[in-house]
Amino acid sequence: VEGIGDHGCEYMTGGRVAILGRTGRNFGAGMSGGIAYVLDRAGDFASRCNMETLELEPMVDPEDILELRALIQRHEKATGSTLAKSLLADWDNSLGLFKKVMPTDYKRVLMADKNSMALRVASA
Repeated sequence: VEGIGDHGCEYMTGGRVAILGRTGRNFGAGMSGGIAYVLDRAGDFASRCNMETLELEPMVDPEDILELRALIQRHEKATGSTLAKSLLADWDNSLGLFKKVMPTDYKRVLMADKNSMALRVASA
C-alpha cells in the first residue's frame, strides 16, 4: 500500500505487508503476528508506532530483502505505481529507508521453532 491511516495493522495476526507511504499514529497496536515492512523516509516512524509489543529492525536478512522487493515489484506490476517504480530503480538507497516491524511474541515463537528444528536435525 502507498499509505495508511491511524491504527495500521491493528490486531494483525499473520501475513506480510509493505507500506510505501506515511503511516498514521498507533501503528501495530495489538499486532501479534505477521511482518510489516514500512518505508520510513523521515526517520520518525517509531514515534507513530505502538512499541509496547513490537520491535523495529533494519532490513538486513536476505530473505526479508527478497520478500520486500517481490512485494514492491508485484505492487508496481498490478498498479503501475510510479512510487514503487522509483523505489525499485534506486533499490540500494531505498532499502535502507525501510524498517521491519516484528511483533515481539511472534519473533520469540519463530526463534523457538527455528531452535527446535535445529535440534531435531542435529539429533537425526
